Amino acid sequence: MKVLLTNDDGIDAEGLQTLRRALVAVPGVELVTIAPDGNRSAMARMITTSRPLWVEEVAFEDGTAGYATDGTPVDCVRFASLGLVEDFAPDLIVSGINHGSNLGDDVTYSGTVAAAFEGVILGIPAIAVSQQSTDREMDFRFGRRFEFTAAAEFVARVVHEVEDVPLPRGTLLNVNVPGEAPSGVEITRLGKRIYRDQLKLHTDEGHRRRYWVYGSDPDWHDEPGTDLAAVAEGRISVTPVHFDLTDVEGIDALVAHDLTRLLAPAARDLR
Repeated sequence: MKVLLTNDDGIDAEGLQTLRRALVAVPGVELVTIAPDGNRSAMARMITTSRPLWVEEVAFEDGTAGYATDGTPVDCVRFASLGLVEDFAPDLIVSGINHGSNLGDDVTYSGTVAAAFEGVILGIPAIAVSQQSTDREMDFRFGRRFEFTAAAEFVARVVHEVEDVPLPRGTLLNVNVPGEAPSGVEITRLGKRIYRDQLKLHTDEGHRRRYWVYGSDPDWHDEPGTDLAAVAEGRISVTPVHFDLTDVEGIDALVAHDLTRLLAPAARDLR
């Protein structure tokens, strides 16, 4: 099985390197690493279209090599799917291990999850994996110390069995690992964040101002069955996530509202 490993923290990040070593040891896995050349956190599904992208081969300490690019996590997946590495078309995308959790609404901002989303859009199964810090913080921005071994071993075992995992087409697995030794694994739904962002003036130069926008100490709804609750209670959270954002009930409501009538001549006269 051909596996692409990427992340949003950069090719030298400890989380990626720990996971890389674990995946190399999985029987039958042919691993290629393509990752950003530096931190690209919270870039979500950003892609690079206005300039060419640099790619550099990077040697690892075990004698293998990967590829670093000045692009985004999604660019990395595109590189693999478009043939950057000869005779390598990924059967599976693994993105991580992210330095900090990606829980609830965080997944919409995360470069780690975005790379996995790109996989499912291209028809490739994908796993995004994130690690809570040892301080047990519940926000991805504030952790500083991490222990990645348990996460790497767990994901390596999932990859080994991935062909037997009942994962519907177009669905990725969003894995979050608690900062302490996991007490179990829970299949969860996405929880709900409570962000406490504030607009704070940082510098006032008269003709221009500099602001802090994103506040500290976000909270979350403590609801059983969510990824937030599972990680808070010390369990690995595994959440199946798909990319179909269509609101089916919304379609029915809009059809009943008959928007076609707004094309009528009388409607055009309404100013």
